[in-house]
Amino acid sequence: MLITILLIAVTCAVSVTCFSNPQMLERLLLWPPAINKGEYHRLVTNAFVHADAQHLLFNMFTLFFFGRVIEGFFERYIGLVGFLGFYLAAAVVSTLPSYLKHRQDTRYRSLGASGAVSAVLFAFILLAPWSTIYVFIIPVPAIVYGALFTAYGLYAGRMGHGHINHSAHLWGAGFGVLFVLVMEPRIGPVFLQRLLSPGNGLF
Repeated sequence: MLITILLIAVTCAVSVTCFSNPQMLERLLLWPPAINKGEYHRLVTNAFVHADAQHLLFNMFTLFFFGRVIEGFFERYIGLVGFLGFYLAAAVVSTLPSYLKHRQDTRYRSLGASGAVSAVLFAFILLAPWSTIYVFIIPVPAIVYGALFTAYGLYAGRMGHGHINHSAHLWGAGFGVLFVLVMEPRIGPVFLQRLLSPGNGLF
């Protein structure tokens, strides 16, 4: 769990600091005009800042519960540094489409680890589709949650509901699934088999 705990610690430290330091927040979040001028670090640093404590806690709790499992799985293939690279790459891939779409919009801002955390969550769903995920204390099979999550993200993103970056969630989720399948292609057939015969085991 070393990398998972490290990511949580750094994200909490940076986010909490930015709660009372709006100037620092503005230097780290995703703001297209700044990226256009060469501040490419924002594609990563936006994942370490959050709008408020609730936003931060939700993402970090999710990362803790699923990251510790996925980190152990990744360690067998690409090591702890590889898992860290996966998380940071997910942060970039999940927000890059938003940047490209809004690159000329000076009012657009985005922040939060949701895209990278979605990559971790959907990697877990791919490995254990029938495991139980608790959504507001309600037990839901992981694969059902993944399907509902994706459907709602597509709907809400198209309708433009709220200030949530649904695009980042979906791109992060897709990246998590694709990365795992490229890293270990055998997981694809096993995933399909498990859909037909529910079980809770990891690959």
